[in-house]
This record gives sequence, structure tokens and C-alpha cells, in this order.
Amino acid sequence: MNIERCEDLIDWTSQAHSRLSECMTEAADERSDSLASMLMTYLAQHEHELTHTIARIKEHADPRALQARLHEAVEGEVLALDLDSEAYAQMSVDGISREVFALHNRIIDLYRSLEKRPALDKARELLGELLQLEEHETMRLAQQVNRMHEL
Repeated sequence: MNIERCEDLIDWTSQAHSRLSECMTEAADERSDSLASMLMTYLAQHEHELTHTIARIKEHADPRALQARLHEAVEGEVLALDLDSEAYAQMSVDGISREVFALHNRIIDLYRSLEKRPALDKARELLGELLQLEEHETMRLAQQVNRMHEL
């Protein structure tokens, strides 16, 4: 996917969360241990809800912000999503957590770098809102995952 406008970035972000939700759902069905299955079921639901929240933000966003050009296209390696439900089905609970947080941190880093670009005045507020959402949801996710680890 080529990201040239803010709307493209939002679509990519939504697709990343949606794909992660699908992977977690598929992988949870393959697990026999209850903690890993419970974690993946929770992650699937969380990512699904996040996808819908992003869609609502996009729906209410200023059209000029959505069309704002990201003058330097976002690099392909940042966008690569190698999400594989079979791989998640084989991972430990800690491995699943590491992979999910790594994806969330990539998204956060991308939004942080874009928010700082001076040419994105029209989109700065929208990018900031999405950055705050990603940061907040990642912290909430970390709290829930830590609680599950304590079980």
C-alpha cells in the first residue's frame, strides 16, 4: 500500500489493527492452553474495537486534513505487516505480547514522526488525535496483558 495522503495512513492503520484482530481470532481457535487462548481472544476484541474507533475518527475528520499530502511517502518497510495467525498460534504468551506491542509501537513511532513534519499543518490535529488514541490504547492494552500474566 502506498501512503501519500493522511487518509491513506488512516486506512493502513485501520487495516493493520483489523488484520491483527483476524490473526488473533484464528490463532486463539488453534490453542489448547487457556491463558494463550484468553489473551488472543482479548487482543482480537481490542483490535476490533480499535478498528471501529479509527473508522469513527475518519468519518468525522476534516476532509482537508484527510486529503493532506504526506510530502515524503511513508517507507515500505515501515508498512510491511507480516501478520501470520499460524505463527501466533505457536508463540508463547510472552512472544504474543512482544509481537503485538512491537506493532503498536511501530504505529506510534510512525505517527510521532509524521506529526512533527512542518508541512502537515492541515493534518496535524488529526494526526495528533490518532497518535493519542494509539498511545492510550497501547497503555490500556499493556495493563490488561499484565493482569492476564498475573493469573
